[in-house]
Amino acid sequence: MDDPNMKDFESALAELETIVRTLEDGQLPLEQSLAHFERGIALSRFCHTRLEDAERRVELLTERGETRPAPAAIAGTTTAPDAAVGGGAAEGPTDDDLRF
Repeated sequence: MDDPNMKDFESALAELETIVRTLEDGQLPLEQSLAHFERGIALSRFCHTRLEDAERRVELLTERGETRPAPAAIAGTTTAPDAAVGGGAAEGPTDDDLRF
């Protein structure tokens, strides 16, 4: 979609929501309703494409959709539970926890 009026997802979604409210109101003549409907379809496709692109990026960043718990150091826990009561030194993140 190379429509210069569709610059980003958020503005396209806001315009689509406005069009939906206008069409639901039912006060437009037929031809204007059809024009709004056509614009809504274009906006919907634009938003759908952007969401699919974002989903692919997230899947790549999370290794094809396989999510893993955050390493303890990142999640806000800096010591293992038994280390806090004198049970030994806390283990840090392993190489498996730190993927880039």
